[in-house]
Amino acid sequence: MSARVVLGAQWGDEGKGKIVDMLSKDADFVIRYQGGANAGHTLKFDDKEVVLHLVPSGIFNGDAICVIGNGVVVDLEALKSELDEVRGMGVNLDGRFFISNAAHVILPYHKTVDKAKELHRGAAAIGTTGRGIGPAYKDKVGRVGIRMMDLYDKEALTEKVRFNVIDANATLRGFGQEPNIDAEQIINDTITIAELIKPFVTNAIELVHKGLSEGKQMLLEGAQGCLLDLDYGTYPFVTSSSPTSGGACTGSGLPPTAISKVMGIAKAYTTRVGNGPFPTELFDPIGEKLRKEGFEFGATTGRPRRCGWLDLVALRYAVMINGINELTITKMDILDSFDEIKVCTEYEINGERTKVFPLDAKTLDQVTPIYKSFKGWKSITRGSTDYSEIPAEAKTYLDYIQEVIGVKLKILSTGPGRKETIVMY
Repeated sequence: MSARVVLGAQWGDEGKGKIVDMLSKDADFVIRYQGGANAGHTLKFDDKEVVLHLVPSGIFNGDAICVIGNGVVVDLEALKSELDEVRGMGVNLDGRFFISNAAHVILPYHKTVDKAKELHRGAAAIGTTGRGIGPAYKDKVGRVGIRMMDLYDKEALTEKVRFNVIDANATLRGFGQEPNIDAEQIINDTITIAELIKPFVTNAIELVHKGLSEGKQMLLEGAQGCLLDLDYGTYPFVTSSSPTSGGACTGSGLPPTAISKVMGIAKAYTTRVGNGPFPTELFDPIGEKLRKEGFEFGATTGRPRRCGWLDLVALRYAVMINGINELTITKMDILDSFDEIKVCTEYEINGERTKVFPLDAKTLDQVTPIYKSFKGWKSITRGSTDYSEIPAEAKTYLDYIQEVIGVKLKILSTGPGRKETIVMY
C-alpha cells in the first residue's frame, strides 16, 4: 500500500495545486480530503490557467481517478460550474471523476448564515470566505447535515432541509435580520442540480479501497494549511476541517497504514489570509514588495494576503504534528531581488526565548520573532529546472531550512508553471 499526502505546512496558499498537478501524472488516484469551495488551487500549464475549488488538482495531468472524499463539504452550484469549466477544457470526466456519497453538501442557507454571523461578530470576525463552510461542518457535527446520498431520497431531503431552514431563519432573527430563507425553493433547486451530478456520486470508500488492494498509487490532496487546522491551528482563527495528515485519513477513508509519504508545502516566505496571529508579518515596504512580487491575492476571494518572512518555529511545528518527511518549497523566485532575507528561528515571550509554537492565539499574537539574516542572491531563479542553476546564496538559505526542520527538500518550485520545477531526488 502506498499513499502520499500533500498538505500545506503554513496558513494555506502555499501552491499545493501546482504540486498535486505535477505529481498526479504518476498517481492512479487523486483524492481531495477536506475543505470546500473556500480553497483555490491555481494550475498553470500549456499556456492555460485554471483555478479549481473542488475538483482535485490531478484532473488535467495523466489519467488518475479524481475523487472528492467524504471529508469535503460540497457546494453543489460551485461544483456544477466547475465541472462545466473542466469539460469545456476538453477533459472527459466519465470514469475519472467521482464524489463520495458520504460527503456533506453546502446549501444556500449555510452561506446566508455564514455571512450573517461574520457581520454580527464585527471587530471579532474570523475572516471567513462567507461560502458556508463553517455552518455546513457545524451541521455535520450536529448530526443534521445533508450528505450526497440524501439528495436522491426526496422525502428525506425535504424533511432535513425544512428542519434546517427553521433553525437558519431563527439564527437570522436572533441577529436582527429578516428570516427570509425559502425551504421549498432550496429543495426544488437542489433536486434539479443533484440529477446533473448523479452519475459521479458513488461509494468512494469501496472505490479507493479496491484501488488500494490492487496496489494503486494514491495521492491525497489537502486544502488550506495545517496552521488553520481546527485542532492544531491558531484557534479560533482556523478553518472548520482538518488539513493535517490525520485529516487525510478521516477525509478519504484510507487507513494511516496506507500512508508512506507526507509532503509539506511551504513558501520561501510566509503569508496568511484573514484574521488571526501572524508573528512574522511585515507592515513595511518589504512586506509590500513580497505581496507585489508574489502576486499575493487570494485565488478564491481576491483578498490581499498578509506577508512576512519564513517562520521556522511554525514550520517545525507543522513537521511535528503531520509527520512530514518530504519538503517542497514554492515561490523561491519571489526572493530573487531581495538584498537581505530573514527567517524566524525563535520566539521571545515575556523576555524568554522559545522554539515551541504556542497553541494559544493570544500568546502567539504577542510573541517577538527572533531572526537570522541571509544575504540575498540577487540573480534569477525563475524557471530553473536543475539545482545546479540555483545560486550559492540561495542554496545556503535552503540548506539552513532543511537543517532546522530536519526534513530534506524534495521539490523546489521556481515559478507557477508546471515545468518551472526542480525535483531533488
